[in-house]
Formats: sequence, C-alpha cells, structure tokens
Amino acid sequence: MTIVAIYAVKGGVGKTSAAVNLAYEFSRRNRKTLLIDLDAQGASGYYLKSRADRNFSGKSLLDRKGDLRPHIKASDYEYLDVLPSKSSFRNLDIDLERGKDQNNRLRKSFRHLKDDYDILLLDCPPTMTLLAENIFHAADLIFIPIVPTPLSLLTMDQVLTFFEKEELDRNKIYAFFSMVEKRKNMHRSTMEYIALHYERILETTV
Repeated sequence: MTIVAIYAVKGGVGKTSAAVNLAYEFSRRNRKTLLIDLDAQGASGYYLKSRADRNFSGKSLLDRKGDLRPHIKASDYEYLDVLPSKSSFRNLDIDLERGKDQNNRLRKSFRHLKDDYDILLLDCPPTMTLLAENIFHAADLIFIPIVPTPLSLLTMDQVLTFFEKEELDRNKIYAFFSMVEKRKNMHRSTMEYIALHYERILETTV
C-alpha cells in the first residue's frame, strides 16, 4: 500500500481538486484507492457525495485500537472509496498532543487498511502543525501544488526547511504548478525561476 499526500502550507491552491482527480485517475487504472479527507472543511467528501458517520470523529481516526473500515464509503466510481472528514478534525492537533508517539499516530491508524487498498490518498489541510508532521511521516509520496507567485517560493521553502531540520526524506516531495495562467508574465517568470532553482518539479501543470 502506497500513501500519497496532497499537501500545501497555503490554502486556495487547488489541493482538493488535485486530490480528487488524482484519486479518480488511480481508480481508473484499477488501483484500489481510498481518498482520506483530513481537512475539517470536508470538500473531498462533498465532491464525491459522501458524508461521515455521526459516530465518527477525529478521536476515532487516531484510535490505535480502532478500525477505520466501518466508516469508509463507496463512491460512484469503481475502485474508489472515501473516508469523509468531520468538523471535529479541526481539533486533530489537540488530539495528537494527548497521545504517545505523536509523530506516528496517523500512520498507525492506517495499518488496518494495508491489505484492502493499493493507494491511500490524503487530502491535507493547509497547516504546519503536529498534524502536518504526522502526514510527513505517514506518506510515501508528497505532492505539493504551487500557484506560480512569489508567495509560493516562501511556502515551498518552509516545507523544505522543515524536512531538513527534522531530518526527513526530502526525496518523497514532488511539486507541480497549479492554477496556472500562462498569459500572466508573473506566472511565466515564476515558473521559470522555480524550475531552475528547485529539484523535483513535475512537468505537468494544472
């Protein structure tokens, strides 16, 4: 089972759209895929017409002894399931602080799913907190959507600096340009600059 995170420090960069479309593309290739919505706004679940169970919560998500499978919903697409978020996910950082082995609790929550899915795709909230650390530890691959503006350079540097400070594997990070408007000079020049100064930038643009 491969865990793929769609993550960005900044909101409004097309993260959820990328997560939903990428999950669909995996499923279309007959890869059993679970899209896990970690954002309290619940946009991924909304796009795929899925609502979380009433008895599901952030604490349920992080329960080492729990099983997430009863809360998973089938989508309208073959090979694609959804674990919708709850508004209580806004307190995930508080829940994480109360437990042991704080950086790996999310990864341990997914262990029951390893025989059921080929791909776990995480739609992540825009945060650089303990939840983000859990995502970084759990994910095998991290895709970062970047809107080609100067602010993107700041947010990209924040992630890379954090990985270096915590001695995490930066090779799992890939970035791609999102919400590109090539008629804008700023977008074109920023894309050229980032492509020259940053490694692991995908050629695909959105």
